[in-house]
Amino acid sequence: MPLNIKDLKISSTDFEPLGRLRDEHAGDKGNVLPKLTVSGVPAEAKELAVICHDPDAPLANGFTHWTVYGIDPKTTDLSDAQEKFRVGPNGAGGMQYYGPQPPAGHGDHHYYFWVYALDTNVEGTPTREEFLEKYAGNIIEQNRIVGIYENK
Repeated sequence: MPLNIKDLKISSTDFEPLGRLRDEHAGDKGNVLPKLTVSGVPAEAKELAVICHDPDAPLANGFTHWTVYGIDPKTTDLSDAQEKFRVGPNGAGGMQYYGPQPPAGHGDHHYYFWVYALDTNVEGTPTREEFLEKYAGNIIEQNRIVGIYENK
């Protein structure tokens, strides 16, 4: 899947790109969703989706920490995304944000917060893998911000 980036951006006031996520965002230390904002959404977008994924997790497909669908393309602030939009499954089987919780001593893990602008609406609440398989051809633009966390 090509990385289509034009104007779409996802950013955070809680961490810089490739910056450290604070303990309060960790799954076992507060589990607070970082503040995320979206800008530059293409005019033809019908829906946005956001996925947080850790490819460094010691699992075949990494670990998915958050999936959110049905985001109105006019949305800029994702602070209330948990309550306002369709939250899909995380890697632990729950339906909410599950903050970083890498194995102790496993080193830095990278948390990719992806935003996808789609030319169609996502049906239901697919897993990350199901979403990418079914909707890859519907992604107009995508972008990400990456945070780092280590469980010492």
